[in-house]
Amino acid sequence: MTYGADRIYREVSYVAYHFHWPLEAILDLEHPERLRYVDQIADINTRISQGR
Repeated sequence: MTYGADRIYREVSYVAYHFHWPLEAILDLEHPERLRYVDQIADINTRISQGR
């Protein structure tokens, strides 16, 4: 199974936008680690939007 390029671009863009990390640093993350950051950012955004 391959991991789609569009999905990688979305993940990298999401982390870069929120953490301002350089592309190379984000791409150096192992996939599970990058997904964990994506999940954490989503949780933070959800809490903020709900006023928590």
